[in-house]
Amino acid sequence: MRLQVLVSAMHADARELAEKMNLQTDALIVNQCDHYAYETFERNGRSIRCLSMAERGVGLSRNTALMRADAELCLFGDEDIVYEPGYEKTILEEFEKHPEADVLLFNVKVCEERRTYWNTAFGRVHAYNSGRYPAYSIAAKRDGLIAKNLTFHLCFGGGAKYSNGEDSLFLRDAARAGLRIYKTPALIGEEIPRPSTWFHGFDDKFFYDRGVLYGELYGPGMAYVRAVRWLQKNKSEMCAEYPYAKALAMMKKGWRDGILP
Repeated sequence: MRLQVLVSAMHADARELAEKMNLQTDALIVNQCDHYAYETFERNGRSIRCLSMAERGVGLSRNTALMRADAELCLFGDEDIVYEPGYEKTILEEFEKHPEADVLLFNVKVCEERRTYWNTAFGRVHAYNSGRYPAYSIAAKRDGLIAKNLTFHLCFGGGAKYSNGEDSLFLRDAARAGLRIYKTPALIGEEIPRPSTWFHGFDDKFFYDRGVLYGELYGPGMAYVRAVRWLQKNKSEMCAEYPYAKALAMMKKGWRDGILP
């Protein structure tokens, strides 16, 4: 099998980005900028293609890359990920060891305050427990995604109407479509901290957007249970200055409004 990294970037120089990310495989970079262009070059004998486009939205950029991917395996990437030497071998070996897997979720080192997961063992992931995995952890068999018509939601994520969550919805949809998703403790890279493109503090929009996402992920009934659990777990951090009751109220407004208020 051949592996291709699908990178979502903004205002990037493709050659510099390929070097910075330590891309060792074929890759397709979708660069959100202010113009349209296409270039292709080689890095260490591997093909790097870059499509520049003026449209915004991380979901749109990931879909654009997926539609143009041509390898058996796709690894979704972000421009702030630096890949481990030998990540290609690691990913290929994991898929060879687990041929039953359609999707594998790999470990990527992240600073403690941003970490949402860390895999310590190999295991199955289902729709109900897939919400904490970021897009850059996802490697998948392309044919399986295409056969199930799976794409990233255009209303969620950086550059979209609602701040984040396109990765959670993508994995939820993949599990519901019958794809077999597994987590693995294999390490493939590290996130280099940078200013967030969507997080501007714990404010009305943050909690409202999370409420819309929870409504989409869990439905109105379970959204309340999940919201309370999440707020209680993160209360000391998120509600130090923003009142807990107001945070829950904003989330409730979000899932009641839905994506088309």
